[in-house]
Amino acid sequence: MKRYCLALDLVDDEKLIAEYEAYHVNGWPEIKRSIIDSGILDMQIYRVSNRLFMIMETENDFSFDKKALMDASNPKVEEWEKLMWKYQQALPFAKPGEKWVLMKNIFQLNA
Repeated sequence: MKRYCLALDLVDDEKLIAEYEAYHVNGWPEIKRSIIDSGILDMQIYRVSNRLFMIMETENDFSFDKKALMDASNPKVEEWEKLMWKYQQALPFAKPGEKWVLMKNIFQLNA
């Protein structure tokens, strides 16, 4: 199993943040299925202010490139991603078009 941690910002607007959280409480079943089908075993998203932190536990052979190809061929995922951009904003140092930015692990208690 592999673990990935990623960060992203939300538009700093309380109403939009509440809407974003509501989408994630209810979730779309097609989105959950696409996450599982890509090899993600568990996913958690945390928020402080407008900063999001995602933890993904994946199968050993998980690939971001493979997930991106799967997402690009799934109209429901494309619809979800387009909708989420209403609420999300790229981190200041993100590459053009990049949403979630992979974080570097700098400490682990039990290595």
